[in-house]
Amino acid sequence: MPVDPRAGKPATPEMLVDVPRLIAAYYDEKPDVSVATQKVAFGTSGHRGTSLQTSFNQNHILAISQAICEYRKGEGTTGPLFLAKDTHALSGPAFESALEVLLANGVEVMVDADLAFTPTPALSHAVLQYNRERKNHLADGIVITPSHNPPEDGGFKYNPTNGGPADTTATKWIEDRANAILAGGLKDVRRIDYQAALGSPNTHRFDYVSSYVNDLGAVIDFDPIRNAHPPLGADPLGGASVAYWGRIAEKYGFPLTVVDQTVDPTFRFMHVDWDGKIRMDCSSPYAMAGLIALRDKFKVAFACDTDADRHGIVGGLGLMNPNHYLAVAINYLFRNRPGWRADAGVGKTLVSSSMIDRVAKSLGRKLVEVPVGFKWFVDGLLDGSLGFGGEESAGASFLRRDGTVWTTDKDGLIMGLLAAEMLSRSGKGPGQQYSELTLKFGDPVYERIDAPANPAQKAVLAKLSPSDVHETQLAGDKITAMLTTAPGNGAAIGGLKVETARGWFAARPSGTEDVYKIYAESFAGIEHLERLQTEARELISRTFKAAGT
Repeated sequence: MPVDPRAGKPATPEMLVDVPRLIAAYYDEKPDVSVATQKVAFGTSGHRGTSLQTSFNQNHILAISQAICEYRKGEGTTGPLFLAKDTHALSGPAFESALEVLLANGVEVMVDADLAFTPTPALSHAVLQYNRERKNHLADGIVITPSHNPPEDGGFKYNPTNGGPADTTATKWIEDRANAILAGGLKDVRRIDYQAALGSPNTHRFDYVSSYVNDLGAVIDFDPIRNAHPPLGADPLGGASVAYWGRIAEKYGFPLTVVDQTVDPTFRFMHVDWDGKIRMDCSSPYAMAGLIALRDKFKVAFACDTDADRHGIVGGLGLMNPNHYLAVAINYLFRNRPGWRADAGVGKTLVSSSMIDRVAKSLGRKLVEVPVGFKWFVDGLLDGSLGFGGEESAGASFLRRDGTVWTTDKDGLIMGLLAAEMLSRSGKGPGQQYSELTLKFGDPVYERIDAPANPAQKAVLAKLSPSDVHETQLAGDKITAMLTTAPGNGAAIGGLKVETARGWFAARPSGTEDVYKIYAESFAGIEHLERLQTEARELISRTFKAAGT
């Protein structure tokens, strides 16, 4: 896909969303479930959409909230529900709608003490802390966020009692029930007035910030940071972590500059992403141009996306590739966490860098390779059998220093703080540590690109089996494996991964656009990567043709 000429430049006034119009549309527009794009659809991170296209409106949230109430009742979940929101414009109205339904259904709800913004990892941490010594009356949670998506988007995701993203069984039930409620004209929705809900004895104020910040010493070793005192920078990107960074630095006594504490639902302070859109993507060098420009002021700096479940790490050479940082973090953690189980494994998604495979092997740790989606790491983090779980899209979490669970959702804050810990302990930044890994294991090149595909072609790709592919070589090398299920758990990957001794590619259909995604990596240089990508497209095209699409 071509890069927009505005990429990496400050957003301009004409690009900013009209917030009053956006919120008016949330209340005024009524979805029609006979239109596919207006139905409730739970992807890997809940339901997302925008009120301007009638894909994220009040009726959606009322229906989803009612469906969640019914789901948790069916599951016997009787504890409180922790409710969180980020800084997107639609998150506030959705918060009010959800609270109206939850309280009408008799659910106890934990809201932020100041009705302020709450990161996804803070919610996951709160759910797990509440449930830690309990076997009954367990808590669950809802996070209202579209993650790093543009300002006009809204998002709504459910975290059950394990504290992590709901699995496919749960999201399918909630999605189907919500659409049935919409189709029935919302007659099954129980609802009370927002002010009545807010003042209800079942609505409890909870100090998310203190609960999370005061416990961070259990997962990050702050002693080296205090002793080394490196200049550090953090950028909340206008998101839910805005109130957290200063509290963390104050609590643990180290210098940290929060470069911008502005919260503005237009996100006018952002730099434009690769496609000309405002997007709070901390893994994008275009969106992160502001923090990258300040890199000489800090030994290391870090940013989180809007709900703080993703991380971006900036050093002297700029923004680290997320795959590179995952490999460095794994190498460091498993050498500096003696409290972890000796058999604790390394979790990675199927489309993450093979550098992680090589690092895990050198550590003598089991590699657990799963499909895309952080939900696949939840059980392993919960029972300590995974020390670390990470995605190529800059999402990861890891265990407490004693080997017990910290969060079962992605945590961008601890990934940033980990960069400060490893720098302070070793005197080497994450970028330098990655360079040392390449001397041992090779220097791979990795890229994700998109290619056009119609709905029929995407359906073919999602259902591929190795028997549908007849090639024996890829980019001049013998094919060593063709995967349509993940080695770590046998779950379908919804696409195809082809491996050779020097590289691999994976192809998956997009859930929202008429494209499929090609992930590829080569340990033999950029020309070999380009050959992998070209032959991957050709292979997939032949497969489409053979299927008559």
